[in-house]
Amino acid sequence: MARCTAPVQGHRSASARANCPACGGGGYSSRPYYPPISYPSPPTRSIGSTGGSGSGGGGSSHSSARPRWSPSTSTLIYTDEQRRALTPIREQVELRAAEPGLHDLFLCHAWDDRQTVAKELHNLIEAKGASVWFSEKNIALGTPWLREIDKGLAKSRVGLVLVTPAFLRRLEAGGVSELELADLLRREQLIPVLHGVTFEELVKVSPLLASRQGMNTQTESMESIAGKIAELVDLSVN
Repeated sequence: MARCTAPVQGHRSASARANCPACGGGGYSSRPYYPPISYPSPPTRSIGSTGGSGSGGGGSSHSSARPRWSPSTSTLIYTDEQRRALTPIREQVELRAAEPGLHDLFLCHAWDDRQTVAKELHNLIEAKGASVWFSEKNIALGTPWLREIDKGLAKSRVGLVLVTPAFLRRLEAGGVSELELADLLRREQLIPVLHGVTFEELVKVSPLLASRQGMNTQTESMESIAGKIAELVDLSVN
């Protein structure tokens, strides 16, 4: 009587069963054929992935790879989204490098924030070597306000938009902040910095601004954001 080879060789396929002297060729065996069990590979996930998207999401996979303009001595860590979003702005900075008398940055902010968070961001960036056009500093008493803002926009390489609850209120009401933002959006050389505002709140007031990749103090410190902005406009690194 032919013996089944399954205990020794196993029936791991239909061909193996067919070659068995007991089970193949239509023979009968009391031992049924069971196909081999396969186990799926465990899922993998990116280290540092936080979820979310958009200007205020801050969600992305963190990476140690630095942008080409970030010096080798820098300890700042950029997300992939930040590197992609900031690269074309850096290219514009380099294109305007030869223009004389330009500020590195124009800081667009709400009037209500001029003595608090806007001043903090301005001071942090300037402490790292970048020049910032800031209304509290660059507009003298008695000078035409709108004209000075217009000149500040024209004489700055990059625009920063500090998005706070006060800034959103000002946009909804209309005013100087709205005019500044309109010009910066037209030039497509701006970096939104969200502070105390969610991405969803920004979308409700300015979907166009929300479509721009920016930075958020909910996911990194103001000092880290200031450092990245200062590196972006530092022309000593190419």
